[in-house]
Amino acid sequence: MKTNLSKDLIQCTVDFDRPGKQIGSFYIPLSVHDDAWGVIPVPIAVIANGEGPTVIFEGGNHGDEYEGPIALGEMIRDIDASRISGRIIAVPAINLPAVLAAMRTSPVDDLNLNRIFPGNALGSATEQIAAFVNDVIFPLGDVFVDLHSGGTSLDILPSAVIEPGLTPEQHAENVRAASAFGAPIAVVIDNRGDPRTATASAARLGMTTIGTEMGGSGTVSIEALALCRRGINNVLAHVGVLPQDMATPGPEPVLYTLSPNAHVISEDDGVLETLHPLGTAVRAGELAGRVHFLGQPERPPVDIHYGADGIVYGRRRSGRVRPGNCCLVVASPIEGRGHD
Repeated sequence: MKTNLSKDLIQCTVDFDRPGKQIGSFYIPLSVHDDAWGVIPVPIAVIANGEGPTVIFEGGNHGDEYEGPIALGEMIRDIDASRISGRIIAVPAINLPAVLAAMRTSPVDDLNLNRIFPGNALGSATEQIAAFVNDVIFPLGDVFVDLHSGGTSLDILPSAVIEPGLTPEQHAENVRAASAFGAPIAVVIDNRGDPRTATASAARLGMTTIGTEMGGSGTVSIEALALCRRGINNVLAHVGVLPQDMATPGPEPVLYTLSPNAHVISEDDGVLETLHPLGTAVRAGELAGRVHFLGQPERPPVDIHYGADGIVYGRRRSGRVRPGNCCLVVASPIEGRGHD
């Protein structure tokens, strides 16, 4: 008989089947020099009432992305369990060590939580967090919403993110859920085909799956946070967990995708100058920016160019670049539905 190691090894203080509102933690074992039997207490909330779907929300997958954790914390505190029909499972600071350190990766083991799913119940702390989510929480869900921002390194147009569906039916559901979120644009992103993301794992388990990008630059965006707050309620109303009068529908989003040539990558070590603000329409081959060599004034800058038609979707925030750094991201319109 197959056992669920994550369920057996990781203590959780909430009862997923109990009605009402519960706020607790699941404990990831962490035996370190100054605490032999310590844990990482990852916060989790379960809000349940009556019959209906289960919607799982995740924030803080990367610890330098703030809008999702803030908005989920507000939802957990403010939502009235009697008004919902179904169940909400919210993990607002899923990568708690990274959230507390304001880092993309965990300071415990230097791992990126969003590149290690489905995790390892017997692995390091971050691997165990992924395994608990994948093996214990995900099987309970019908819909998964993963709230991201650009983090410290990127500024990204606030948008809903469409996880590519594994079937035409699932993909259509993902598009509908992302459209319901209420962002002005929605972008199909497959993370370069990487199957180790939280959304890719959720999609493999059959859930309707979307994400977000809510600004970035290592700050809290006023506009993106407001959008994130609305979007959470909009998705809950879309699937019937909240009544429709709690939604604030937005216009139908313009749909984009990230092509294989979406990312402009530096090949040099220097200082980046970009030429266009977010949302600018650009063409493949057009000059995107320059890399300058400040310690070599005799050396001219190196030009970098866009590899795809579309709009500037993301920009690197740090001026310093090294070979391999992502400088810019272009989102390309789907079926002519992008901006001219």
